[in-house]
Amino acid sequence: MSSIKITCVIVDDEPMALNLVESYVEKTPFLTLKKKCNNAIEAMEFIKQEPVDLLFLDIQMPDLTGIEFSKMLPKGTRVIFTTAFDQYALEGIKVEAIDYLLKPFDYAEFLAAANKANTYFELVKGNNKPQPSIVSEEKEFLFVKSEYKQLRIKLADVLYFEGLKDYIKIWLKDNPKPILTLMSLKSLQEELPEAYFMRVHRSFIVSLKNIEVIERSQIIINNKRITISEQYKPKFLEFVNNNSLT
Repeated sequence: MSSIKITCVIVDDEPMALNLVESYVEKTPFLTLKKKCNNAIEAMEFIKQEPVDLLFLDIQMPDLTGIEFSKMLPKGTRVIFTTAFDQYALEGIKVEAIDYLLKPFDYAEFLAAANKANTYFELVKGNNKPQPSIVSEEKEFLFVKSEYKQLRIKLADVLYFEGLKDYIKIWLKDNPKPILTLMSLKSLQEELPEAYFMRVHRSFIVSLKNIEVIERSQIIINNKRITISEQYKPKFLEFVNNNSLT
């Protein structure tokens, strides 16, 4: 069972849909309903006074659509869209919604989406302040906080670090799933040994010794193609030239 509580607001102009989602929220232990609203304007006024973690948000509503409203939310508030129209799925991705529920949906589908939100908020709330990793003096390993644990990561096992909105994915050898930790690539970059790791994109720091192929402006590591952005290209090309036989 989740050790956190996620505060939420439901926004939908259809009373039956509003009541259905309310019933789903009430049977989900880690969700705490703060208010249900039948339009985005009402929800906006409430959130100004009492910020919440999560919105279950309809898209097609009068005056202000769910997509428009989602772009006005505070940074810490996330969205799960609920809609009868599947053509908005791409828009949901663009505004970084946690999930997209297509009406009519049952409790199993609702719970799957809520669990995605729970995973996200456990990571964020379990690290109320981004905590720097602890790097060994020998630069052989680091400790990162993930899901209330301090995990020891061998630098030799790291393939690359991938930065997302609020956290980092650490991709390791022989591990198909990444380790998630709440911190920025910039703060991590300051701690890593420059001889072994290099930032090549605003979203990627790569392990130099694990690069398999360099093809035009891309690096291939473990079948992952990572683009070298123009900002970081000069330093990377210097590294390549210094380690080239020709």
